[in-house]
Amino acid sequence: MKVEQIYTGCIAHAAYYIESNGEAAIFDPLREVQPYLDRAAKDHAKIKYVFETHFHADFVSGHLDLAHKANARIVY
Repeated sequence: MKVEQIYTGCIAHAAYYIESNGEAAIFDPLREVQPYLDRAAKDHAKIKYVFETHFHADFVSGHLDLAHKANARIVY
């Protein structure tokens, strides 16, 4: 199992990438989703789930776009 924090310091935001046995989940993605798609491709993994643990007032989440591009399910 791989667990990676993807931290964006300028807005103090952390997203998480978790991968196991070729399946990945992304927690609280930023609006720009390509880094998550690239990370999964590097591991030859399929993003199956996008978790939105809470809504943010200071930025737009990428959960809708990522779920669409990865054909993944959104979990709230």
